[in-house]
Amino acid sequence: MKQMELKALAKINLCLDVLGRRENGYHDVRMVMQTVFLYDNVKIERKDEPGIELKVNLSYLPSGEGNLAYKAAAMLFEEFALPGGVRITLHKHIPVAAGLAGGSSDAAAVLFGMNRMFGLRLSEGELMKRGVLLGADVPYCIMRGTVLAEGIGEELSILPAMPKCTVLIAKPPVSVSTKAVYEALDAKEITEHPDVDRLIEGLKEQNLKKIAACMGNVLEEVTIPMCPVIEEIKQVMKDAGAVNAMMSGSGPTVFGLFENKDEARKARQMIWEKGFAKQVYVTNVHNARRR
Repeated sequence: MKQMELKALAKINLCLDVLGRRENGYHDVRMVMQTVFLYDNVKIERKDEPGIELKVNLSYLPSGEGNLAYKAAAMLFEEFALPGGVRITLHKHIPVAAGLAGGSSDAAAVLFGMNRMFGLRLSEGELMKRGVLLGADVPYCIMRGTVLAEGIGEELSILPAMPKCTVLIAKPPVSVSTKAVYEALDAKEITEHPDVDRLIEGLKEQNLKKIAACMGNVLEEVTIPMCPVIEEIKQVMKDAGAVNAMMSGSGPTVFGLFENKDEARKARQMIWEKGFAKQVYVTNVHNARRR
């Protein structure tokens, strides 16, 4: 196999709870992750010359060791002493630094693709063990689907698939430091926690309204004061008919769940017109896992 083209899918957090901080600085979390059909294109080509070449369509992103996709390839080359080299081309569509795991998903795609391309025969679990060394979200991006994530995000349990619905994703033109968000969270006491177990009940019952009612993200408490536009986008989505809207990850991206695609499109137009975000996408949940 000389080349492969893969879709690196984005994720949203239907629920995100932080249980505490470890001595090493990582946080114990309990969250429900969901893949959505918004993706980067990842092309991997084998070449005879040794070395890793990485091309990215966004000039401000690193194309060397600072990129998780590059690190994923380097990890496999070093561990298995693979012959030749690879040329990786990333065409980014997932908003960057947005709480959607775009970089982690690119790395997962490289691990998955090179495993097949070089005939390494690593199982999904073996790929995930390597993925967590790159980042806490990478194992989930290898698995995909509707998943409960615990520990630092690497302890994964498959959940009943999310019911079909339209997802509106809006990334405002502001930057948020994940490190700063968690540091601000550490400085305060979390008084309200989302009901993760009840949300999982909603998944088992395939009850979208129950799932939506249980959505919650404790990081909103610190990110929204930093970026008030997040709350404004949430309100636009709810006013337009979303069953609920919430920030994904540490932000600043907001997503809304809609039963009606026309209402999602109306909300997209309103967000554009108000100037709250230019990166706005109408898509849907993606429940297929990797094979």
